[in-house]
Amino acid sequence: MTDDKPAAAVRRLFEALREPALLVEGEVVSVSNSAARRLLGDGIEGEDVRAAIPHPAAVERLIARGAAADEAELVGLGDSPRRWLMRVTPLDDGTLFVRFIDRSEAHAAEQMRVNFVANASHELRTPLATLVGYSETLREQADALDGATRDRFTAIVHDEARRMQQLVEDLISLSRIEAERFSRPRETLALAPLVDQAGAACRSAADERGCALIVEAAADLPPVTGDRSELLQLLDNLISNAIRYGRPSTPIRIGLRRERDMVRLTVADQGEGIAPEHIERVTERFYRVDASRSRAIGGTGLGLSIVKHIVGRHRGRLSIESEVGAGTVVHVYLPVAPRRLS
Repeated sequence: MTDDKPAAAVRRLFEALREPALLVEGEVVSVSNSAARRLLGDGIEGEDVRAAIPHPAAVERLIARGAAADEAELVGLGDSPRRWLMRVTPLDDGTLFVRFIDRSEAHAAEQMRVNFVANASHELRTPLATLVGYSETLREQADALDGATRDRFTAIVHDEARRMQQLVEDLISLSRIEAERFSRPRETLALAPLVDQAGAACRSAADERGCALIVEAAADLPPVTGDRSELLQLLDNLISNAIRYGRPSTPIRIGLRRERDMVRLTVADQGEGIAPEHIERVTERFYRVDASRSRAIGGTGLGLSIVKHIVGRHRGRLSIESEVGAGTVVHVYLPVAPRRLS
């Protein structure tokens, strides 16, 4: 590129690219944009590719100089921990146009999918193994079992089947909510009646643990824009969690109040609380602070993940505060429904 005008035009074009990009002539970097210099260092122009791009897979591809476009996955490029796709396009004059495409988020999403399938399989395997074991015993040794033992085995089979049913229902719910996450709900809903409905559904579980459900709703609370079934599911998950993890004979407080252009829903328990290092992760699928305790009291590990996705679809905000030994408070902020013009 000896002509100044074409060289200046190429440089402007390169600087307009958001992704790191290079031109390689022979085995030397001739042009780079600012994104490439941030990734690989300020002094890469005029450098041999072996020094400018210190990555064996990248260097091998650039030195080989095939006639067709090619690409390579790179990890640990420069000082960046991110994953990059290096895409190499040979030009007519023999130079190579090299772009680095950040694949970190795509890789993380794929890893989440793989982990999700693995975790779901693991969660289903445990009750399935129990079901198979006890049902085989009931089938093969029915005559040798006394009535009390048969009843106990039958109850275990029933409980494990219900656990599997709940897990499958939660998986279906999560999949549906994720599929609809870009479609904003359109119903105009009053939250207080939904809280009463969800509270009534959880009343027997609360009574079993001696937990009073105390609802404190501000007067003249504005409606929100939402999906009725999803908001009921959100309320059921939050109230059920509070009952499940709160200490017996302690109240569950449910609050509703307006804060600027949002309605804040608060569900507070007086349980063991969550240590600070777990707060960031409790909304992840299948993440449990205490896996053995969660399974023992019936949790699927998906409740707060479902809550997070429902809040996201409603363009709201989720906040969790907790103190070990004192309890947990979950805040959900939902946008106030716009006024209708008469």
